[in-house]
Amino acid sequence: MSKVKHRHSKERGRKRRTHDKAEAPAPFKCSQCGKTKMAHSICPHCGYYGKVKVKHIETAEERKARKEAKNKKA
Repeated sequence: MSKVKHRHSKERGRKRRTHDKAEAPAPFKCSQCGKTKMAHSICPHCGYYGKVKVKHIETAEERKARKEAKNKKA
């Protein structure tokens, strides 16, 4: 095998790698509620994906009523 004739410094290698970093994903606005969400995912605030409701998101009032009903049974 051939040998390296001139060594590259650590600085030179690091300068070359300055552009090899990952970019943060850009947030998108939800088409239904207008809050920010990740692209190609269900909105965590309203449960819509595009114009289709995919998931029911429980509100604070619904959560409170469910807990009260559970406590009455026990």
